[in-house]
Amino acid sequence: MKLVRFGEAGHERPGVIDSEGILRDLSASVPDIGGTALSRQSLSQLARVASSGTLPVVRGPVRLGQCVSAVGKVVCVGLNYHGHIKEVGAAVPAEPVLFMKSPTSLCGPNDDVRVPPGAVAMDWEVELGVVIGARATRVTLADALSHVAGYCIVNDLSERDWQLKGTGQWVKGKSADTFGPLGPWLVTTDEIPDPQALSLQLSLNGEVQQRGVTEDMVFSVAQIVSYVSRFMTLAPGDVISTGTPSGVGMGKKPPRYLRAGDVMDLSIDRLGTQRQRVIDTPG
Repeated sequence: MKLVRFGEAGHERPGVIDSEGILRDLSASVPDIGGTALSRQSLSQLARVASSGTLPVVRGPVRLGQCVSAVGKVVCVGLNYHGHIKEVGAAVPAEPVLFMKSPTSLCGPNDDVRVPPGAVAMDWEVELGVVIGARATRVTLADALSHVAGYCIVNDLSERDWQLKGTGQWVKGKSADTFGPLGPWLVTTDEIPDPQALSLQLSLNGEVQQRGVTEDMVFSVAQIVSYVSRFMTLAPGDVISTGTPSGVGMGKKPPRYLRAGDVMDLSIDRLGTQRQRVIDTPG
């Protein structure tokens, strides 16, 4: 099942993409896509409604919002692809490198991405997003994936100077407004039997920059969910961004950073596509 949120920013409604690729309105069945709506029982009910063929069709072009509402926290994993580790000259970590990204950075998958005032080293990162569906505290590796509601695309945008210079706080370089396009849809786990067998790609102005496979992860999705749950409780609707493959701007010689006018296209197998235009912050 492909769950979406559509409409103007701040006024999105829940929807589903049916088997023919048609957007249908779910707002009579669920208030939004997030929180308790992501439980196994709720998703089963929504799947029955979605397959009934009775949901209203949404006509005309519509904006897609971030595919999960009211995200409580965004936990990210750094240095989690062998190729990316090699390109930045880092050592393979012995355990997942965790940092947080502010939920206020999240936006729709095709919204414009704004260059924050003072930013000089803005970078791209296509990543597999994991959306939690059941409360997880100290879960075992074997049980970890049962706490996942589904998967989506994340562009974990970064301002490298803010991330790495000065005090070197990663959250500071990851949390600007529009630094977290999420979607286009949340694909439930029944459609993604193996999250370690997905291809990822990001193009900049039509030229491929990143191409990787989740098999190249140092730590699998199950390992990450289990590990994170040792240190904090994961709640329904929380998002984990699982790291990026090689090909980021920082790793190029010389580095290539984003500027106004650039266009990014992202894709992950079975999870759809994103497109963002980079603009200066108005005013």
